[in-house]
Amino acid sequence: MSPADAVKTLERDLQKIFGARLRAAATRVDAWHDAGLATPLLLGAREFSQSLDAFPLEFGAILSDHRIVSGRNPFAGVSVDPADLRRAVEVQARSHLLHLREGFVETRGNSDALAILIVESAPAFAALLQSVSRLDGRAAHGPAADAIAALAGVHEISGAEAERLFPPYLEAVEKLVAHVDTWRA
Repeated sequence: MSPADAVKTLERDLQKIFGARLRAAATRVDAWHDAGLATPLLLGAREFSQSLDAFPLEFGAILSDHRIVSGRNPFAGVSVDPADLRRAVEVQARSHLLHLREGFVETRGNSDALAILIVESAPAFAALLQSVSRLDGRAAHGPAADAIAALAGVHEISGAEAERLFPPYLEAVEKLVAHVDTWRA
C-alpha cells in the first residue's frame, strides 16, 4: 500500500469513528440541556489548531477561559496569532459601526425606534468591548468585564435617553474602530 493510500484509509477510518461519536453525542443532547449545558463543540486537536486563524475570537476565548476538570490540558502550547485576533476584532468593530449607522438611518428620526436600536445593539457592543479588552491583553473577567456584561442586560430606555446616548455611543464605537485599526502587538 502506498503512503497516499495509507493516508486515505486512515482518513476513512477516522471519519467512521468520528461519525459514530457524533451519533453517540446526539443521544446525550437532552441530558446536557436539562443540566443547563450547551451542546459541545466536537473537533479534534489538529482541527482546533488549524481553525485558530478562522475563529480567533471564539477559540481565543476558549483558550483563555477554559478550566481543566481532569486530565491533561488539551490546549497546552496552542495560542491565537495576535494578527488574526486583531483582524477579527476589526471586523467585529467595523461591522458594529456600520450596523449602528444603518440602524440610525432606518429609525427615520424616531426616538423610540432609536431606543430600540440602542437596546438591541447592547449585547453586540458588550461583546465588542470584551474582544477589544482581550486584544489589549486585559482580563475578560473582573469589574470592567462585569460593567461590560451589564450593558447586555439593558432592556429598555426612553426615547429622550436614546437621543442623549446615541451620539456618544456612535463616537465611542468610531474610536474603538480607530484603536483596533492602529493596534500593534
